[in-house]
Amino acid sequence: MEKFLQIAPHSLAIVLSRVGSDNSPTVTEKLQHHHTGYEIFADFKAENMQHFWNKKVTDAIAETFFLGWIDEHVLLIQGKEDHLEVLREGWTRRALKPPRGFEIKCIACFCPVDSSLIFMLV
Repeated sequence: MEKFLQIAPHSLAIVLSRVGSDNSPTVTEKLQHHHTGYEIFADFKAENMQHFWNKKVTDAIAETFFLGWIDEHVLLIQGKEDHLEVLREGWTRRALKPPRGFEIKCIACFCPVDSSLIFMLV
């Protein structure tokens, strides 16, 4: 099993990228009004709370908290380790939804063989 880079205890870094550009019709008016990382986190939670067929995902999302927003594309979330594991599994199965107007690019993971930071690309 792969080990994920732990930024802070019981945290997960989700690397996002905007879909389209500022001039693209895929960027909605509402997306342009995202001013804070917390608003993007709230949208991430709202998008993933709709997994009513997967109670594990909705429970995990409900129990996560906003930790930070780095460089306008890295969302840091915090929660219990078992909830974060559910989110990691959801990401690897492509079941985890990004906030509107974004895509999940990767999750940073730590490679114990050469101690270097690598990225798992979607």
